[in-house]
Amino acid sequence: MSLTALMGQSVWDVHGVWVGHVVDVRVIKTKSESMQSHIVIGLVVSAIRAPFLLGITRDRQGRWGWLSELLARVVYAGCTFVPWESVDSSDTGEVHLTAMRKELTRV
Repeated sequence: MSLTALMGQSVWDVHGVWVGHVVDVRVIKTKSESMQSHIVIGLVVSAIRAPFLLGITRDRQGRWGWLSELLARVVYAGCTFVPWESVDSSDTGEVHLTAMRKELTRV
């Protein structure tokens, strides 16, 4: 599944409690000898913000500037960070977790 396909999907915890919608995907860039790749480290989920926020805080290369970082703190206030290890499935149009909502970290 592509990262953009995750945007806007509903996120449900292990007990079926709704966590919110995916508003951002956190990745780290790695460089191997042959190519650059990205590793997903987690999802930013919001119960109150619309899923159209992806990209407004980053430039085309995915970098954060000082103004972008300040804007991200405001935009993502109250959001929840879901580590990728907690994602059980994401191929059905919804994201299902292996963790409880109360175990997740607020951004």
